[in-house]
Amino acid sequence: MALVSTPVNLAPPGAIEGKLRAIDGVELRAARWAPEGTPRGTVALLGGRGEFIEKHFETIGDLLARGFVVAALDWRGQGGSERQLKDKMKGHIDDFALYTRDFGAFVGDVLSPICPRPWYGLGHSMGAAILLMIAHERPLPFDRLVVTSPMIAIANVHRPKLTHFLIEAMDAVGFGGAYAPGGGPTPIGLRPYEGNPLTSDPVRFARMASTLRVDPSVGTGWPTVGWLHAAFRLMREFADYEYPLEILTPTLVIAAGQDRVTETRATERFAARLRAGRFLVVDGAQHEILIERDRFRDQFWAAFDAFIPGTEP
Repeated sequence: MALVSTPVNLAPPGAIEGKLRAIDGVELRAARWAPEGTPRGTVALLGGRGEFIEKHFETIGDLLARGFVVAALDWRGQGGSERQLKDKMKGHIDDFALYTRDFGAFVGDVLSPICPRPWYGLGHSMGAAILLMIAHERPLPFDRLVVTSPMIAIANVHRPKLTHFLIEAMDAVGFGGAYAPGGGPTPIGLRPYEGNPLTSDPVRFARMASTLRVDPSVGTGWPTVGWLHAAFRLMREFADYEYPLEILTPTLVIAAGQDRVTETRATERFAARLRAGRFLVVDGAQHEILIERDRFRDQFWAAFDAFIPGTEP
């Protein structure tokens, strides 16, 4: 599907967009932009759960202005990529390992043939967790990695072991494809701005919503029981003391001080054990640092510019 541009959320010009297929045949949407002049390298932009490339048009423009080629991917089950269930609004996955197939196709069909090195990764929330998972299993093809609000642990889960047990039980008895308790098909970007857990910036929230109103098909509703079960399994691995010690890619971890989606304290504990890691908390920011108010985004970009491109580790 073509990128959706709206009057308040214009697509950066010059996009090369298209479809690619993961090794298991799942169709994925990706897009690539090039800056004016000689590129400084490529930033691979990998979003969070339920996100879509259009949500990050402003960030893509910021990266282009810095001289980077930008390549972006919609993970399976969301955005313009193939959905996993008949109800296309359900955010579903059976195992986070399946996302490695999407990443492999992205590297093989987008980064390798048309994106100049050096390569850098920028992942948010679920996308950040997927990149950390892959970096733990094998070296990432990125010289450096920046992750924002990584999904190391979910916020405000007061009894995580019990919650995980209940979700696992629901999945085991056949409710894996059902919406997780309390959820439904409406994307969070189409819910009221007041009280939203993503951003304190009403203008940027409205930009995101404008895309969903023009083309609701890019949106994703609540996650399924199966997705939540898979997420808990991965987060249980992240809690292992040794896990971050085995990630060798130089990584900048940026957390939000007022995050109500992911647990900032768990993120700090994880980042402290990275062998080549740096950690920053943007005080006052909510979960979506890249669509937050300027004073929070400015802190992100200052840290990004100090870390990318950086020097050899």
